[in-house]
Amino acid sequence: MKNIFFQLRNSIIGFLYRNFFKKILFKIDEEKIHDNIIRLGKFLGSNILFRKTISLSLNFSDPMLEQNIGGIFFKNPVGLAAGFDKNAELTEIAPSLGFGFIEVGSITGQPCSGNPKPRLWRLIKSRSIVVYYGLKNDGSEIISKRLATKKFKIPVGISLAKTNSPETIEIEKGIKDYLKAAQSFLNIGDYLTINISCPNAFGGQPFTDSYSLNLLLQEIKGLNIKKPIFLKMPPDLPPEKVDKIIELADGYRLAGFICANLIKNRNNPKIIPEEISRVPEELGGISGRPAEETANNLIAYIYQKTKGEKIIIGCGGIFNALDAYKKIRLGASLLQLITGLIFEGPQIISQINLGLCRLLKKDGFKNISEAVGADNSL
Repeated sequence: MKNIFFQLRNSIIGFLYRNFFKKILFKIDEEKIHDNIIRLGKFLGSNILFRKTISLSLNFSDPMLEQNIGGIFFKNPVGLAAGFDKNAELTEIAPSLGFGFIEVGSITGQPCSGNPKPRLWRLIKSRSIVVYYGLKNDGSEIISKRLATKKFKIPVGISLAKTNSPETIEIEKGIKDYLKAAQSFLNIGDYLTINISCPNAFGGQPFTDSYSLNLLLQEIKGLNIKKPIFLKMPPDLPPEKVDKIIELADGYRLAGFICANLIKNRNNPKIIPEEISRVPEELGGISGRPAEETANNLIAYIYQKTKGEKIIIGCGGIFNALDAYKKIRLGASLLQLITGLIFEGPQIISQINLGLCRLLKKDGFKNISEAVGADNSL
């Protein structure tokens, strides 16, 4: 009976969002809407009455979804991916929206204004977003000061990247930039993510090369970080490169991987050609439904290669509980989304969690951890 109420509540909110609010929001410039949503979320999060009201409207919890992973308690597996809350302004409101965790950033050593506008495009028929922000953020010093005195109600991950600037192209300077960002968050947040996969920055992705990544991880190790560290993976590396990254991650005892970042390949059957044609060639990474299969393949591959011993956070193309469950059964213990939230509405977190409970019960699992890797025999 309780779940019927949540299903009805979510259906009403979803109907209103898709048929009214989204139609209005999608007529307004993409970046302008994003900035206004951040301001609204920051404002709503600043008031306990607003937080409580939103929580009653959107939250859902069930012991089946609870996990202790890497020494961190997660009330549910659905998190907000890095790239949305670039400056860590939504940590107060995220729990009320129903998220089990949130990853902020990516945050760089220096403040970064990002790439020139336009840098955000909706591909509505393709159910995707093209992102060309270029790591826009206030920088590690400012953001760490903002978070230093906060107490988080859900786990907060800090995504770190090197500043998008010609000055960080050299490997040594890029490493120093990562280290500066990491040092700012040694005592802030529950885990760190080293983003080696931003598709929109000067110098490309130099730290996907095993030699450069080894140098970076050597320096990171020297910081003696006492929290789990993840690598955010590019979605389209050849298997031999993935193998070398896995070997390094194991050698440095990293907690796991986020699979995966935005795709670059436009020759994707799930991308409508007339939609992508209005986005300048070679600009941006592509999210959402076109990124789903590549992310799933990487999840399955890494789970197999690591024999399930590394934590995998699945990201890319999650729009409903079935999408989420597929990633879990392939080997993901946790999930992240952004595009599904934009297309489906704020009730999607609750819908996914509610649907996961139903799917777990159907398959005879008592806890979500039992389903991790169920379709990926080791």
